[in-house]
Amino acid sequence: MGMACAFAAGTGSSRGADAPPNIVLIVADDLGWADVGFNGRAEWATPSLDRLASRGMVLKRCYASAPVCGPSRACLLTGKYSIHNGVIRNDQDLPGQEVTIAEALKHRGYRSLLAGKWQQGRARPGREEPLHPLDQGFDEFFGYTNSYEAMEKFPTKLWEGRERVEVSGYVDDLITDRVIRFLDQSGPGPFFLDVSYLAPHFTVAAPEDEVARHVGKLPETDRAHPLNATYAAMVTRLDRNVGRLLDALERRGLASNTLVVVVSDNGATFEFAAQGTSVALDSNRPFRGQKRTLWEGGIRIPAVVSWPGRIAEGKQSDEVVNLIDLMPTLLAAAGVSADPSWHVDGVNVLPSWLGIGHVPARTLFWEWRQENADQVAAMRGDFKLLIQRGGKPELYNVAADPAERQDVAAIHPQVAKDLRRDLERWLASEDARGKE
Repeated sequence: MGMACAFAAGTGSSRGADAPPNIVLIVADDLGWADVGFNGRAEWATPSLDRLASRGMVLKRCYASAPVCGPSRACLLTGKYSIHNGVIRNDQDLPGQEVTIAEALKHRGYRSLLAGKWQQGRARPGREEPLHPLDQGFDEFFGYTNSYEAMEKFPTKLWEGRERVEVSGYVDDLITDRVIRFLDQSGPGPFFLDVSYLAPHFTVAAPEDEVARHVGKLPETDRAHPLNATYAAMVTRLDRNVGRLLDALERRGLASNTLVVVVSDNGATFEFAAQGTSVALDSNRPFRGQKRTLWEGGIRIPAVVSWPGRIAEGKQSDEVVNLIDLMPTLLAAAGVSADPSWHVDGVNVLPSWLGIGHVPARTLFWEWRQENADQVAAMRGDFKLLIQRGGKPELYNVAADPAERQDVAAIHPQVAKDLRRDLERWLASEDARGKE
């Protein structure tokens, strides 16, 4: 576990160093932009998420840092691009010298729990086993340690710390139960919760009572196997569990000083495991693409932030935010900042959430060159340059053309040229660890 001990005073929080907020980070798995009510879903309701949105701010241009789970989560935890943190594939383990949000907050007095999905890969050279969440700053862990286990929606065993324990029930219910138990046992100091739910990732399965709420309300290819109703049930059960967590914070008098962030790790998948559900339900509308692509459907994600009395209620933001920004932003809320030796790529966007500043102008980058894919992209402001293997660079104005139908490179050749130059420089900065 690599950790520098030097901290600087944060610049985003005016509560001062005496009362750092509790932080709850809720990460859905493959949740599409259009799967939630606050982004326009009408076929089913997500009242808990919508209530949170009404009490906080919806981030209309929030982006995953990668279009697939493992790299995206590594970027979120470290504030660094995939090519800089050593995780560019799903089967790679986060290097031990990388500093996570949990490690950084520990030096501010935070206790932490990761409940749900830990994207563990293979062991690094010189190590027999991949690193565990408890090796990278978390005080407690409950859930899965690799993506293969995380295909199980009704597991019989999960990890509690470093021990396998028998469980019974729907995984997102179990995760919420464990988080509430942490709240019951937590002391007076601040806490950081990474609540990594499994919905609606991979296996299309949900509790029968939740599925029954949707049967007959959505079109089905086979009425005997209501898959679309089941997909909807995964989302609404996720929402129900978010509601349980928010209610638990309220009952314990913790909500007023808790910063809650809800995101997805990437866009919805249209791959075989989804059995056509997210396609039929148009989970990424109005965007083109899906998980494992760098079109907006693969990387623009539903996101909402709430901090009572600090983030204004019922607001929407069009400022461009990336998951690499969460680490420096959450640290700023806690009253500290990342050590320069960590080489964090993200920026502190808390001033924009608090209405006292803006996200600085910058170019953001993505790459997905694994699993027989080869896409790279760069974005500055409203313009995104996307290059596929063997194809010419395409330039889109994603604000005016969110479906990315109109390549405007011929209209804005200098923008395309500048973004390609920036992208080439960024790719040249890749850390060799990602190729291990």
